[in-house]
Amino acid sequence: MKTADMPYAVDGRTYTGYLALPDGTTGKRPGILVCHQGNGLGEHAKERARMLASEGYVAFALDMYGAVAKNMQEAMAWIQALVGNPAELRKRAAAGLDVLKSEPAVDTNRLAAIGYCFGGGVVLEMARAMAGLSCVCAFHPGLTGQPESDERKVLCKVMVCAGVDDPLIPPEARERFISLMKAAGADWQLITYGGAGHSFTDRSVDDLKMAGFAYNALADKRSWVHMRALFDESLGAP
Repeated sequence: MKTADMPYAVDGRTYTGYLALPDGTTGKRPGILVCHQGNGLGEHAKERARMLASEGYVAFALDMYGAVAKNMQEAMAWIQALVGNPAELRKRAAAGLDVLKSEPAVDTNRLAAIGYCFGGGVVLEMARAMAGLSCVCAFHPGLTGQPESDERKVLCKVMVCAGVDDPLIPPEARERFISLMKAAGADWQLITYGGAGHSFTDRSVDDLKMAGFAYNALADKRSWVHMRALFDESLGAP
């Protein structure tokens, strides 16, 4: 496997993503964009990019901030700034997708995006805002801020993988998501995992000692399998 930090510019500011290429890459492979959690592009997203490359995909973990947050307060400020400025959020997400598409080994007709927590919200926005993706998969995204309605079309298949005990995805948020997907006529899936809370894919989240936030190995494994089934259906073999 080949990995590399990939600097790129958005409006004159440098962001640094992370590229993972499978061994023996010949011909074109599906490209997967990886959108990081709220603290920025760290080891969790890079690990997921490597996991994807080990299974034959070209993966690029984008950088939404240009830095990694020093603490939870800084991360929340950055999240709120981007969520409050959807045009800027879309611009940065599109820039990361462009880097992935520019990689010679990527089949630009077979593209997907996955995201975690904040990044899950990013890929759900991309599903409505960016043509060319075959599917998106959002792992434990925050769904509490969804609008009552959204007139935009959903342009690709959508999967959300959520812990049933996630405080950022309460039952009413799940129902709102379902309502929005139905209204859009989308091809969607919402998979919930018993006993799982927020950030169930992140082994380091237990260090935060926050109620409802915990790593869950079984949900992590199961959600990856569900994502792969979506990729097989939408992208074909890597």
